Formats: sequence, C-alpha cells, structure tokens
Amino acid sequence: MTLTSQTTGDAPTTWRPRMIALDVDGTIVDYDNTMTDAVRDIVRAAADSGIHCVISTGRAVPGVMDAVEKLGFTKGLAVASNGSVVFSYDPIEILHSVTFDAAPAVRALLEAVPDAAVAVENLGVGYRMNKPFPDGELSGDMAHASIEELIAEPVSRVIVRSPDSSAEEFAELAHGLGLEGTNYYVGYTAWLDLAPEGVSKAAGLEHVCAELGVDRADVLAIGDGSNDVEMLEWAGRGVAMGHAPLHVQAVADDVTETVENDGVVREIEKYL
Repeated sequence: MTLTSQTTGDAPTTWRPRMIALDVDGTIVDYDNTMTDAVRDIVRAAADSGIHCVISTGRAVPGVMDAVEKLGFTKGLAVASNGSVVFSYDPIEILHSVTFDAAPAVRALLEAVPDAAVAVENLGVGYRMNKPFPDGELSGDMAHASIEELIAEPVSRVIVRSPDSSAEEFAELAHGLGLEGTNYYVGYTAWLDLAPEGVSKAAGLEHVCAELGVDRADVLAIGDGSNDVEMLEWAGRGVAMGHAPLHVQAVADDVTETVENDGVVREIEKYL
C-alpha cells in the first residue's frame, strides 16, 4: 500500500486514476471465462474517459488477446505471463520480455511429483508441454515436447500442474524446495507458475507506466490472486476482489465485491 490515506475503505474523493491495471481470471471474467455486460461497459467507459486500461495477468499473450477482444479494445498495452512479457496491440509487438533457466526448478519439482504436467510458454504463440493440461486452462497453439526439450533453453514462464494434488500440497512443496532463482505463484488448484526471479505484475506495470508517462501513485490495480499481491502493494490504490484469499485482501487498500457480483464495476464507477 503506497497511499495511507486510502486504507479506510472508501475511495478518496479527490483522487482519480490515470491508469487501471486489471487482472483477468476472477476479476474481469469468471472462472468460465465469461465477462458480464456490466464489466465490459464500465471498463470501456473508463477508457473512453481517458483512463488507460491495462490488462495485467498470468495469462500468456493469446489469453490476453481473448480478454481484449471481449472488451472490444483494438489498441493498448498489456502485461502477460505474470510480468515476464509486456506488449502492445494490435498488431502484437513484444516490448519487453524476461527469460530464465527453469531446468533446476523443473527437475526438483518432477522428483517430488513425477506425474506432473509441465508447460513452457512459446512467446506470443502458446505453449509446449509434456502432456495435456485440463481443457480450457491454457490458450493459444499447443505442441508436445519432452521434458528435456522443454527446459533446454531459457523461457519466460513455466507452469507445473498436478491434477491429483491440492493447492495446499503444492504450496508446501514449492516452499520446501526453495526454488532458487525463480519467482513462483500457486493458483487455486495444484497449479504452480514459475517466473524469473524479481519478475511480477508490478515489475511489468513499471514498464507500462514508463511507456505512458504515468506515475504508479496514479494507478488503480484490481485483482484476486496470489500473483496479484505485488501489483496491489505497488499501485497507488490496490483493490482486492471480495472472493480473494485473506492474504491477498490483507495487502490491499480496499476490498470490493466478488466477481459474481461485478466487483470491478463497484470500484471503477466511483471515478466516472
């Protein structure tokens, strides 16, 4: 939290964001990837009023563009892959990307969970993976590859998925392994996102702010997951969704309604 005057729960009467950073899943769409008309209309209204609206998500570029199309945007900047990738659209142009050697972390995880599915991002295109992921969890073009092929070169992102494990088990596993040199996030399911150390949505948004000439104090960020924590702490005003885990709500300046109750609308309408 960067502006202590905003920790009382109500949006400050004199403050208005110049940029809104929006998580996707659980924030502007539900977990069936459905966006309500009310959410689409309020985000478009914010953009029409001159506020920069920036997608900031764990999704790869194709998944970001799916959200962009739902909003009806044709031009803008976005943060993908939990901050590893910053790009402009449309057409898609990668403005910034960070890669890392994922081999040590992947090998350590597979020793503990040998049957896990592993996917690496094929930047701007989709994923390469050793085995299929559950339907609907990844977007873009998919290609099969062996584990050794997946970790042979530096990558921007790795996802490890174990449908037979719980999120709590994965969190304990990741913490116990240490995973030196990586930043990691555990999802609502047994889903582990590995990114380069120091990379986060906040780091990606710093690049967006530099492109747009916006100070982070003028950024409103809204999200619901563990991978939103840095973003919510970094922004001038960070707002957690009402269904967000308590540790995410704890770092936010405010908590809005759940995704089912259009929490994004409840927050953004204060500034229009």
